[in-house]
Amino acid sequence: MAERNPKVIVIGPALIDMAVKCDEYPDPGQVSEGSEFTTVPAGRGVNQAIQVALCGCDTYLLARVGEDCFGDLICQNLQRHTIKTDLIYPTQAMSTGIVVTVVNGQGENRSCRSSGANRVLSADEIEYAAAEQQISSADVILIDDAIPREASVAAIRSAQIHKTRTIFSAKLPQASRKIIHSLDWPMEFYNTDILVLRFKGMMCASELGAGGEGDLKFIGTELVARGANCVVISLGWRGALVIDSKGPRHLEGIVSEVVDQTGCDSAFIGALAACFGTGDPPDRAVQFAIAAESLMRSRFGLHEALPRKQEILTVLHSQPD
Repeated sequence: MAERNPKVIVIGPALIDMAVKCDEYPDPGQVSEGSEFTTVPAGRGVNQAIQVALCGCDTYLLARVGEDCFGDLICQNLQRHTIKTDLIYPTQAMSTGIVVTVVNGQGENRSCRSSGANRVLSADEIEYAAAEQQISSADVILIDDAIPREASVAAIRSAQIHKTRTIFSAKLPQASRKIIHSLDWPMEFYNTDILVLRFKGMMCASELGAGGEGDLKFIGTELVARGANCVVISLGWRGALVIDSKGPRHLEGIVSEVVDQTGCDSAFIGALAACFGTGDPPDRAVQFAIAAESLMRSRFGLHEALPRKQEILTVLHSQPD
């Protein structure tokens, strides 16, 4: 990763994660006594922005929150991580998005999500003069597909007008070849510099199923044929696939102890955006992201576990040539 501080705009959801721990889930109409309770800012937009900032970037998050104490909590948390909140828009008559999770004595969890103000992020916020100005001067914008489609399309169009490089992170329901035939994406989703794919329920390469990497390479190749400059798929401890016009290639992973896989995708994508924003080519940015993910996997927690730039570089430099 080059020695400079790129400017990165992250566009993604901002939520409050509320978790309570109890011995047993309550039955309908009953109340269980909880033993622990936490309230922390979360959402992939927040998580990725913090990872980008920890890599030394000039970072903005563009998102919507409610005009409530939770929206204030998110902004305060971002500011503590030196993330600029100029593009966080308070929303009247809507709450900040929340996730409520109940964890039982066996470590199992059940969650309920209310997207709140995230649901109304629109093209208007992207096309607002302040946002356009920041996008025009950014090195890269990182867009998460959890925001409304209208906002994603507007962000990609704005980046194209200003010749700002784009990373679009999208989740697909399954890692099989037939998924390609059911995609109903607008053409803008393919017109990105890097398209990062995530798959529902897939935490690591061992969960790919019968098709294995062959299906992933097929999916990536098809998306490149539709216009994506480069497709990136994390394989967890096995590394990552990079697919572009030169074909697919497998970048080796970095083995580390698996302590907690919470937030690994945010560490990978945030570090990728930070490195790509310096002007490094996709392969180098992916190697940087693999190192970040390996560190995250070896730690417990979320924001406190996200690695800093120097830690990532130390891991990279320790790898054999």
